Amino acid sequence: MKQSYISMFGLLCLILLSGCNLAVLDPQGPVASQQKDLIWLSIVFMFIIVLIVFTLLVYFLVKYRERKGHDDYDPDIHGNNKLEILWTVIPIIIVTILSFPTVITIFNLEEAPEAESDREPLVIHATSASWKWIFSYPEEDIQTVNYVNIPVERPVLFKLTSADSMASFWVPQLGGESYSMAGMQTELYLQASEEGTYSGRNSNFTGEGFADMRFDVHAIEEPQFDAWVKEIQEGAPELTQERYDEFMLPTHVGEYTFSNTHLDWVDHSTDAEYGLDARERQGYEPENPNASDKGTPRVGDEEGKDS
Repeated sequence: MKQSYISMFGLLCLILLSGCNLAVLDPQGPVASQQKDLIWLSIVFMFIIVLIVFTLLVYFLVKYRERKGHDDYDPDIHGNNKLEILWTVIPIIIVTILSFPTVITIFNLEEAPEAESDREPLVIHATSASWKWIFSYPEEDIQTVNYVNIPVERPVLFKLTSADSMASFWVPQLGGESYSMAGMQTELYLQASEEGTYSGRNSNFTGEGFADMRFDVHAIEEPQFDAWVKEIQEGAPELTQERYDEFMLPTHVGEYTFSNTHLDWVDHSTDAEYGLDARERQGYEPENPNASDKGTPRVGDEEGKDS
């Protein structure tokens, strides 16, 4: 019987953890490492609390269970001031203990993480558009779609905005998420400590194509990054406004690279209507997902990579 319970518990754990992505517990940068430490602190602290609560629950269930000889039991149902103060103060202490490291970590993450190099943070504008991510390097004057290259051991400042609906920028192994919204700009510092490719995605539901709104972050050495930038500046095709407007349509696309950025003619953090206007210029009509006849078909999904 005991083995049966153990097997059932193990099966339950497998079922509950089968859909979990433990990338957040495998940090590859200082920002994600701080957040992982905070997560583990919270988990351990809450586990101790749950253990104490359930231990007391079992104790009182056994001690005060109905049994022979207790027919004349007459409990005192009046309030106990000492107990009421105790179970009011304990939660306050718990919240206070958890608040200190949380607030300290939040304020630390507002600043650029310390880097081994003395170079300033790399600035990248990340624009979400259904259902794709557009990355603009204003200082390098290049742009990518659905992938981004960054140098290792150098802070990266992502300036987030959206061309349409609100999305959430998230690279689990490099740090927490931050929202991108049309007509405004949010900022997020990230940094990779090791070379590698890290998966990023939109973690905020934005319609039927949300699940595949993903991108890759390639962390490479600084000399390799500089060489890549030079190669793109010299060899990648130029981005025109007409071509950029096509990215405003709600479609999935492959990876693209351009030798200039859309910041030359639009900044979605100050022009929240541009994406919708671009759709109108192309004759796009939104679909009604509840209609039997969905009307104007959406422009077909694009696949491919320009380099």
